[in-house]
Amino acid sequence: MVAVYFAIGDSFTEGVGDEVGDGATRGWADLVAAGLAASRGEPIGYANLAVRGRLLGPIVTEQLDAALALEPRPTLLTLNGGGNDMLRRHIAVDDLVALTERAVRRATGAGVRVVLISGADPSQRLPFGNVVRRRGELLTAGIAELAATHGTAFVDVFHDAEIRRPGYWSPDRLHLGPAGHRRAADLVLAGIGEGPAPAAGPAGAPSTRGVVTELRYYREHVLPWVGRRLRGRSSGDDRHGKHLTWVSVPPPERRRA
Repeated sequence: MVAVYFAIGDSFTEGVGDEVGDGATRGWADLVAAGLAASRGEPIGYANLAVRGRLLGPIVTEQLDAALALEPRPTLLTLNGGGNDMLRRHIAVDDLVALTERAVRRATGAGVRVVLISGADPSQRLPFGNVVRRRGELLTAGIAELAATHGTAFVDVFHDAEIRRPGYWSPDRLHLGPAGHRRAADLVLAGIGEGPAPAAGPAGAPSTRGVVTELRYYREHVLPWVGRRLRGRSSGDDRHGKHLTWVSVPPPERRRA
């Protein structure tokens, strides 16, 4: 294993919405790992400590601690976070940017290449979507400025117009679906020079939002989320990252063999 890639974050990086059976998730970070192995023609080491529901604080402390403690140390680290913070009633975007900056300083100081990634924009179909969009714009702008200041790669998934289309999202409207994770992976690979810029996908069927559809959506997705919040619970409670130590991701030729 020559390259070693570690992903930290929340449900976006865990891969929620891209389930592959028995509740296991794949997601864009897994696809990036496979893309790196294919691009380089050799196995890469891959670890992913992202957990759904995590706030940015634990991501840039506990998850980053684990990444830097691994042997060998990662050569590439992707960092995304803040989406769950933005769903809280009171947040300060400047504090989220400051947390991210400390993580960038620490990782780059350890010789790790950092790639900052903004999450996709779910606001068009969410309750209180205007609030989510406004906060997302502020956070994305702050992270972009931070990346420019530190010379850190930044992949802006938030402003990708293609991925905002309904066909890229899961039924909960908050997480990307399989096509969305594939699109995000292609954006990341292109952003770090490991793949071509992704083309637009097929138009897909227009979404329908009749009364029955909306009632079902609120019953199946919104009300359970509200219930967890009232109980002080998170969807990621008692969960751990899916790859806590290095796993080997082979290039396609070896996988076929």
